[in-house]
Amino acid sequence: MITIYDDRYKEEVINLILHVQNVEYGVGISVEEQPDILDIQSNYINNGGKFWVALNDNGEVVGSIGLQKKTNEVAVLKKFFVYKDYRGKEFGIGTGLYKALLDFANKQGFAKVILDTPSKATRSHSFYKKVGFKEIAKEDLAIKYDYPDRDSIIFELDL
Repeated sequence: MITIYDDRYKEEVINLILHVQNVEYGVGISVEEQPDILDIQSNYINNGGKFWVALNDNGEVVGSIGLQKKTNEVAVLKKFFVYKDYRGKEFGIGTGLYKALLDFANKQGFAKVILDTPSKATRSHSFYKKVGFKEIAKEDLAIKYDYPDRDSIIFELDL
């Protein structure tokens, strides 16, 4: 089930993000390098964005995705993670999370969604390309924003 983030999910969301980043992909990012996840309400929801979680049948967080509003035209897709055991077409969790984000972005009238992803996260790269994102050079970003650069690749989607 896909639902809008609530602070009762905070610890599970942080555990999910750090597990996928550091255990599965070995990226080596600390929670201190991504302070947005310590206060999702103020970093996503309160300023015009949104954050969703996917719950399994036991009500545990197994996926997340966030959209940060940067301008009236540009939003940043962030923290798109699904535990390995819940990935794939048979679950549809990644697709469901992405659809919730895309529907919201369209309703809000954003013109572009941008994202950064570590170069070693190749499975996510193919997902982004499949749903219409194009890889762009960092200097071609429509806006500047902070992200923990792990040899990151930048993608952009025109809505």
